[in-house]
Amino acid sequence: MSGFEDLEVWMLSRKVCKNIWNFMESTTLNKDFGLKNQMNTSSGSIMDNIAEGYERNGNREFIQFLSIAKASCGELRSQLYRCLDRKHISQKQFDEILPKTILLSKKIGAFMSYLKKSERKGSKFD
Repeated sequence: MSGFEDLEVWMLSRKVCKNIWNFMESTTLNKDFGLKNQMNTSSGSIMDNIAEGYERNGNREFIQFLSIAKASCGELRSQLYRCLDRKHISQKQFDEILPKTILLSKKIGAFMSYLKKSERKGSKFD
């Protein structure tokens, strides 16, 4: 494909988004419309902002969109705690997904650092 679909952070964000959707479909979260909507939005925002930033073809803009994606990842982690506290998901489910969101956040942060240090500023500057 040779696009954002090849980025490890995007692939991980897609997996997290799928996991969240599965929770929505298979737990009582499906009936908590407000939280469900927020979690759907924040999990989707992670992968969508990575894709949009990539398509901007410039590191500065990409870093800005990665920052938004990282913030959405933090928002999703907070929402997972609310899910657990409201007993929508079990401790086991929580323990399976939370580390994935932490890893994703760290990888996005590391990717941002890499881009900041990169001498290549993006294809729109070629």
